[in-house]
Amino acid sequence: MDASLIEQDLRKDRTIHDRLFSRFTKAIVKYELLSPGDKIAVCISGGKDSMLMGKLFQELKRHDKFPFELVFMVMDPGYDELVRKNIESVAEQIGLPLTIFENRLFEAVSGEDKSPCFLCARMRRGALYAKAKELGCNKIALGHHFDDVIETTLMSMLWSGHVETMMPKLKSKNYEGMELIRPMYLIREEDIEAWRDRYGLVFADCACRVTSRKDGEKTSKRKETKELIRELRKTNPEVEANIMSSMENVYLDSVISYTKDGVTYNFMDEY
Repeated sequence: MDASLIEQDLRKDRTIHDRLFSRFTKAIVKYELLSPGDKIAVCISGGKDSMLMGKLFQELKRHDKFPFELVFMVMDPGYDELVRKNIESVAEQIGLPLTIFENRLFEAVSGEDKSPCFLCARMRRGALYAKAKELGCNKIALGHHFDDVIETTLMSMLWSGHVETMMPKLKSKNYEGMELIRPMYLIREEDIEAWRDRYGLVFADCACRVTSRKDGEKTSKRKETKELIRELRKTNPEVEANIMSSMENVYLDSVISYTKDGVTYNFMDEY
C-alpha cells in the first residue's frame, strides 16, 4: 500500500473527499474543536476509525490554515503480539508515525466479572489523558463516528432509562487544561468501511484479551442496538438522521424533568 495514494484520494476523489474529509472539517468548524496552537494527541486504537482519523488530521495539517501539532499516540494495554504487530504494520503502510506507550490495563481489569468494559474504558481514558499531558498536548482526539453517537443515544434510552448522548467535545474534570474532541462526529461508519475496503486494509477488530475469553460478550447491547437501527431503517431511511437531530432539538417545555450541573429540575416546580 502506497500512503501517497490514500492521501491523493482524500484530495482528488470527490466521493472520498465529500464523505470523509469534508465531514471531518465540518465537525471541526461546527463544534469549534481546534484552535491555533493546539497540540493534539490523536489516539490510535488500531481500528479503522482511529487510523482514518489520523490520515484526516494529516490532510488537515497539510492545508496549513493555522498552526497546530499532532502526536499519533497508541496505548498498548497488553495486546497480543500479533495485534501489536498489526497496528504497527498498518500504520507504516498508511504513513502514520506512531508514539507507543505501554501500561498493564488488561491485567488490571482481568479479574472484573460484572463490567470489565466500563472499568477498562474509564481507566483507558485516564491513561490517555495522562500520557497526552506528559507529551505537552492539550487535547486528545478519539475516533467515535456518527453511528457511535446515535447508537449511544438510543442505548441510553433503551437500556439505562435516561436521555444522554456522546458529546463532540468535553473538558476533562481530572486533568486541568485538557479536552477531549471527536472530529469524526459527522462521518458515517459505512463510508469508513468503504475507505478500508478500497485499499484492502486489515485493521485490528476487538483486541481485548479480557472479554474475548468471556462467553456471550460478543452479543453486546451496542450490537443489539445497531441491529435495531438497521431494522428501523428499512421502513424509515431517515431514522439515523432523526435520532441525531433529536439531540439538537430538545424542547424543555415538553420534558418532565432534566438535570443540569448535578441539579434536577421538574416541570412541576413551575406548573
